Amino acid sequence: MDHIISATQARIHFGEVIRWARSGPVFVERDGKSEVVVISKQEYDQLVTAAPKKDWQKTLEELHEKLRIELAGRSLPDSANLIQQGREERDEQLHDSLH
Repeated sequence: MDHIISATQARIHFGEVIRWARSGPVFVERDGKSEVVVISKQEYDQLVTAAPKKDWQKTLEELHEKLRIELAGRSLPDSANLIQQGREERDEQLHDSLH
């Protein structure tokens, strides 16, 4: 059975929230809206185990390929130059605002 409790009551009765969470999710509300759900460690472990694992290397390669397609042969400007240009523009704006 799911339990619903206010954030204030959850703070005051946290031990009871832990006991409830062992048998099902506990929805903690603030201003009548569910903000968080407290679940047992066992349920958490099951969720983590069932979650799909990301292949970060494959994802990065896919992002690089999308970028190559979007650039269509153009190269990216040097990041150091972009940062320097941004700093110069900022300094100029600060200088102008002080005078």
